[in-house]
Amino acid sequence: MKIRLTVLFLLLAWLLAGCAPAAKTSVAAQVIAVESFLADITRNVAAERMTVDSLIPEGMDPHTFDPTPRDVARMAESRVLVINGAGLEAWLQPVLDNAGGERLVINASAGLTPREPDATGEETDPHFWLDPVSVIHYVENIRDGLTQVDPDGKDSYAQNAEVYISKLRELDGWIRAQIETIPPERRLMVTNHESFGYYADRYGLKIVGAILSSASASAAPSAQELSALIETIRSSGAPAVFLETGTNEQLARQLAGETGIRVVSGLQTHSLAAPGGGAGDYISMMRYNTELIVQALK
Repeated sequence: MKIRLTVLFLLLAWLLAGCAPAAKTSVAAQVIAVESFLADITRNVAAERMTVDSLIPEGMDPHTFDPTPRDVARMAESRVLVINGAGLEAWLQPVLDNAGGERLVINASAGLTPREPDATGEETDPHFWLDPVSVIHYVENIRDGLTQVDPDGKDSYAQNAEVYISKLRELDGWIRAQIETIPPERRLMVTNHESFGYYADRYGLKIVGAILSSASASAAPSAQELSALIETIRSSGAPAVFLETGTNEQLARQLAGETGIRVVSGLQTHSLAAPGGGAGDYISMMRYNTELIVQALK
């Protein structure tokens, strides 16, 4: 009887060992990147060493994001939090103060020089990521932050960063070549809000005006501001007004009725597209937007 019990015990122990999860080969760390495009950039640096998740769901505007209790718990459980910074996540600090836990916060845009404040004179433009050369700086900040948390991965992060930086430089050259196909006199943009300034500065476009004279998509224009924009569109001859995915098109359609300007919607600027949407990673997003812009302005 003793022998049978011993055999049964050993068999049970063997079965339990076989069902136990295999030991992880990567470091025990979790990274939360606030925006989906930022999560993709971070994954290219972290590769297999860390698991990277996006806090904000695809398609949601980070300007107006309101975290749920589950979102707060995810941040509390993370070891690394990657943010865009420059005021994009204005809701974040009070949340972190109450979230508990300890984590390294990587400010991806830290060290970049912002453009002049928006038309209100109050807000810094946080949309650095729409210039791929600025994203090189993001990659370097992320590389250094991950290395601080996981020193053993230093060489891996450095190598991954270099590979991705080369892709960003290639993207920069591709965008420039595409923009150069637009006649110089038609390199004019009207946007929903002031988000494309860094992109325009980089590639020689001119932002004629914006429906919302703010770096935040939550602002509201006055009748006087809309009237002034109509006159600006008429005098400049700007061919198109560009709207991000999810934008209410009512005001843009009003502008089109008054001026004949073309309305181009569906740009992916603050979020990656859902699977199958043609902009499922940062580089694809930038190519997708550039193709829409070039087609509308040529």
